Amino acid sequence: MAVSEKVIGIDLGTTNSVVSVMEGGEVKVIANQEGARTTPSVVGYTDKGDVLVGEPAKRQAVTNPHNTIYSVKRFMGRRHSEVQSEEKMVPYKVVGGASDYVKIDINGKEHTPPEISAKVLLKLKEAAENYLGHRVNKAVVTVPAYFNDAQRQATKDAGQIAGLEVARIINEPTAAAVAYGLDKQNDETILVFDLGGGT
Repeated sequence: MAVSEKVIGIDLGTTNSVVSVMEGGEVKVIANQEGARTTPSVVGYTDKGDVLVGEPAKRQAVTNPHNTIYSVKRFMGRRHSEVQSEEKMVPYKVVGGASDYVKIDINGKEHTPPEISAKVLLKLKEAAENYLGHRVNKAVVTVPAYFNDAQRQATKDAGQIAGLEVARIINEPTAAAVAYGLDKQNDETILVFDLGGGT
């Protein structure tokens, strides 16, 4: 009997990320490899060439600040000239000409924000695959409502790098409203307040 293809839902957050799946009409948040339901959106590159993602990366940030990348979502799909104030708030090196898209210099090698975000997406994808017991190829990913087309495309690119087909990009407040109304039959007005970790 073939397993029907599951589409996972990912909240790729500035501070933390979450992966979930629909099971029996309910949203099930999937625990990561460390057993937590949220994964820090942090990627660390060690001197030995290892790449750490999530809590392991966050734990070594104090001793390896220049090679530990966090809040990279702020740089997704943005040109270097647009991020002058954000650049000053992080210890890692943000590079690029004024009209160039942002890159992050890690040990002398330049990485794009989608490449770094893909590491977080891959960790979430693997957690979902471990939970479901089969490969996952498709995801719906949430983005802030203010994301422009370039930022949305950068998010899709990150998914592709992680081996995911991003079936849909949904605004975070829209996703919350949809999730709230999944089991509702009546017509009502709801207020969604998105207090993200990055704001």
